[in-house]
Amino acid sequence: MSRQQRAEIDAMIRRPRREGPAGAEGSQSPEGTEGPGSVEELQAGFRAMMAEMIVPTGIRTRAATLGARPALLVEPHDAPRAGTILYFHGGSYVVGSPHTALSLTGNLVSRTRFRALSLDYRLAPEHPFPAAIEDALSAYRALLDGGEDPSAIAFAGDSAGGGLAVTTCLAARDAGLPMPSAIVAFSAGLDMTRTGPSMDTRAGADPYFTRAGLEHTGALYSAGQDPHQPLLSPAVLADLAGLPPMLLQVGTNEILLDDSTRLAARAREAAVDVVLDVVADVPHVFQAFAGILDEADEALDRAALFLTQRIRATRTARPRND
Repeated sequence: MSRQQRAEIDAMIRRPRREGPAGAEGSQSPEGTEGPGSVEELQAGFRAMMAEMIVPTGIRTRAATLGARPALLVEPHDAPRAGTILYFHGGSYVVGSPHTALSLTGNLVSRTRFRALSLDYRLAPEHPFPAAIEDALSAYRALLDGGEDPSAIAFAGDSAGGGLAVTTCLAARDAGLPMPSAIVAFSAGLDMTRTGPSMDTRAGADPYFTRAGLEHTGALYSAGQDPHQPLLSPAVLADLAGLPPMLLQVGTNEILLDDSTRLAARAREAAVDVVLDVVADVPHVFQAFAGILDEADEALDRAALFLTQRIRATRTARPRND
């Protein structure tokens, strides 16, 4: 662990950006001194921030279609293994794309040698809840209809996308579909009620978020619907029975910390295999800092091991090219 690396990253995140707000899920300005930005400002800031992340070598990408939505196919150059990571990018359901998540999908692919399909799901406010879940469920159906065994598929995602990995599993279960082999969620957003104690106890440590910022983007996604429902707040309301094994990674320097800790507790109560991986003094989706932060590379190694232990591929379907 490098105290200096963590301090440098915290300072970098808090540095004002000319492009607009820091851009992470629902953040305000890097200093937290301004009101929530417009969607355009949030998108510009998020793109600028994620463009600074290191995308690993040894991968190739191409456009694909999955269900009714575009996707980005990320594959290893050498020695591919049969199996698919269905990935959901972060961005508070308001910003982001498969390209902004490429450092994360690329690192999972390079470490596991599984392919990843990163879904370009519809975003709020034009397409509020439950549009993202509908798109993710359609993508999963497309993989199954294309001949891929569910044991060959794992869901993964960061932040809002980590929450989407969980809620898509809930929707799939309720629709009578077989479960994928595993879920990996990085700093997942899992509670639109914003009732976790860390919303207040970690407010000073979080370099990205404020409660007001999260409530701003959360309102864009929920579009007036009551957040007290399982697909908006699974950490406190969902019945998790029957879900696949899950790995929840989260840092202590984030107000969403208790989204993961409470989901892990509910998973244990529902007899779901769960690994709660809490890393000290790191920010939201710290795994994106791979190549800069030792803890990021170590966490991605653990995530890769989790995936390789659980994905049991038979036949891999191929998405249609654009």
